[in-house]
Amino acid sequence: MRTAPRVPSPLSRLPDWFVNGVATVFFLGKIGPAPGTFGALAGTVFFALVLQEASPAARFWTLLFLLIAGVLFCGEAEKRMGKRDPGCVILDEFAVMPIVFLGVVFPSGLWSNLAMLAAGFGLFRFFDIKKPLGIDRLQDLPGGFGVMADDVLAALYSCALLHVVAGAVHLFT
Repeated sequence: MRTAPRVPSPLSRLPDWFVNGVATVFFLGKIGPAPGTFGALAGTVFFALVLQEASPAARFWTLLFLLIAGVLFCGEAEKRMGKRDPGCVILDEFAVMPIVFLGVVFPSGLWSNLAMLAAGFGLFRFFDIKKPLGIDRLQDLPGGFGVMADDVLAALYSCALLHVVAGAVHLFT
């Protein structure tokens, strides 16, 4: 029985320093303990500074780009590092943070806005670290899909819970 020829990754010709640099979000994932927290924090800051006031179309296309880049670069970095979902690869956490804030109506006022961003960040880190409700099973998907899928689901759960929290805050204020 013949097996199908293996199709090379579209990133296979890129140098290691570039692939690893993107996958570690400009090497942020290599600076210390809790690299996933740094990735999610960087993604939250990116959302707040670049996407929070952007049009829905700009948010959509940016998120789509980040998710595709995440699958490709995280999968390629896994191969090059010879590890399954290496801790220093944090593009997955960075890329999914806009999902956490999908449809969220941000309150006016700096402190209220920061509180909403912090709540989204905290919820995402909870779901990303604990991996409840089937999140852990998604890591078994192959390559970059497995690296990204658990974070996408953690972000979706965080988004749903953030909407509940925001609704409760609006109800009682």
